[in-house]
Amino acid sequence: MEQTISIEKRIQEVLVNDPLFQVIQETPTEQHFLSESYLDELIEKKYYSTPEVAGWFEVTDAQLRYYIKPFEEYLFDGAATNPSTSTIIRLDFKAILKLRMILLLKDEYRVKGLKRLLCINEDGHVIKQTTSEVTAPKDLENRMDTLSQALAQIMQTGLFQIEQDETTQQTQLILNEDLLQQKIKAIPPETSQKIADIQIVTEQLQKENQELKEKIDEVITSNKNDIAIRIREKHLEQTVLNRLENEALERYAAENKWQLFGKLFNSTQIEIEKKQYIAAYIEEHFPKRLKQELHHYHEQLVE
Repeated sequence: MEQTISIEKRIQEVLVNDPLFQVIQETPTEQHFLSESYLDELIEKKYYSTPEVAGWFEVTDAQLRYYIKPFEEYLFDGAATNPSTSTIIRLDFKAILKLRMILLLKDEYRVKGLKRLLCINEDGHVIKQTTSEVTAPKDLENRMDTLSQALAQIMQTGLFQIEQDETTQQTQLILNEDLLQQKIKAIPPETSQKIADIQIVTEQLQKENQELKEKIDEVITSNKNDIAIRIREKHLEQTVLNRLENEALERYAAENKWQLFGKLFNSTQIEIEKKQYIAAYIEEHFPKRLKQELHHYHEQLVE
């Protein structure tokens, strides 16, 4: 009778040397990966369709197939016994676990990053690594050499000492304060004076920079105020024009009420005379009226 795989130990045994499993170990992702509800339904010696697995992982069948395609050799271990065809893909216990890890890590590493972790080349084949390449990659050796050289150079200066903390038993670098004070005292007076001069110039530049910033802020604020004033002045100008036009119409009607009846059948002539009257009235009164309104507006601004 087939047994349902639901224990962490069996999953850890199956994926003991898997590169992706090594990435998620000792992280919060590992606990999530080992405790998902779909594991209660998973049977080790059974094959599952992509729609069924997609339902477990809460993705579409198309999305699942998108992540299967670049990792086929990794998922199926190149096994010829897998019953997949060109249209139907069947996933076994181990392939499902691998595919789940791909989906959990896809946002962080993307497809290219996952391929690098799995040593998959451009043709989609997994490149097998020797034990020495895995345990001691050349890049790591180079980094260790660089760090060793850097530490040696630091120690040669005499400014640091290596000591062991009595409480934590950890080795740590300690600054040699006595030697540092000696080095400072040994600095020539000319150099000290130059440093002091540089500090004075720096402070002066900082002060000028602050003053310049304040002036720029004042200009920006002033420009904003000027724009607001010009908008208000333009509005006052239009308001004065409208008032004068209304006044001109009232005066025209009052002065020509007897003539309007006689020209009842000559409306075009009336309209021309009315416009001429209004234009002349505005031309006569506009400058003075606008000056009064602007003067009143600017008095309010000052207050």
